[in-house]
Amino acid sequence: MAGLTLAGSSLPAEQRLILIGGGPRPMRALSTLVDWAGGARAHVLVVTWAARDEKQALADFRRDLAPYAPGAVRGAPTAPLDAAAKAALREDLAWASAVYFTGGDQDHIMDVLRDRSLLEQVRARYEEGAVFAGTSAGTAVMSAIAITGDGDNTVMDGDEVEVREGMGLLPGVILDQHFIRRQRQNRLFGLVLKHPDLLGLGVDEGTAVLVRGNRDVQVVGASKVMVVEADAEGDGMKLALLAPGDTFDLKARKRVARLTVRDTAEPCASPRLRATGTECGPALGARR
Repeated sequence: MAGLTLAGSSLPAEQRLILIGGGPRPMRALSTLVDWAGGARAHVLVVTWAARDEKQALADFRRDLAPYAPGAVRGAPTAPLDAAAKAALREDLAWASAVYFTGGDQDHIMDVLRDRSLLEQVRARYEEGAVFAGTSAGTAVMSAIAITGDGDNTVMDGDEVEVREGMGLLPGVILDQHFIRRQRQNRLFGLVLKHPDLLGLGVDEGTAVLVRGNRDVQVVGASKVMVVEADAEGDGMKLALLAPGDTFDLKARKRVARLTVRDTAEPCASPRLRATGTECGPALGARR
């Protein structure tokens, strides 16, 4: 599987995340998911627990991913999970080179992952190099603190934002989604002020962040990502708006570069794009 440590190799696996803010899934996010997961050998596991209609959510994602020709796409067992379904999920996770969480209600995802052994296997697969991705609710659960969507968003007070434990795949960050479209600044601002050691990332609809090594971020899609950082005194904030093509270093907490990147409906490996020299696919290189 692409990205996993090979037997006898001293090279560690690289952690990779694709976080979509909801709404239309950016083409570059989908093509990158398949590229990172192994292209024609990619095994993509789709987790639909958050969705109101799990069968429809799986069908919609299969349709959107089809132009990028992954090797195989499989739906995870639907919730709630009995003992047999949990055993099947463990096998699915071991099979997958990419795991994608659909949108819906993030509580439904974390209700399943109250089973600590399942949560630990999810975390282990990420550490081993399986690509993890999500949209909307599937993005919200990737940080250690997951915003549930409940609470009073009319005030800027972290105590008024309902949160619960998330999967904790991206350390040092609180994630929010549908961010600009649904004007969710109050709740992320309040949480960053309450947890000044954490960086807030608000991802808008139709937009995604590609994350490598839990550090290097690139924005793709149609809108912007807001970075929220508490100041040294803890009673103010610094804000940055990242546009498509911008790259950001989560550890240094600064913008690295601004690139010109065009989203496209075509697979990044298509002969036409290669022949014309159009820039496509993940421009973000691995950190050495």
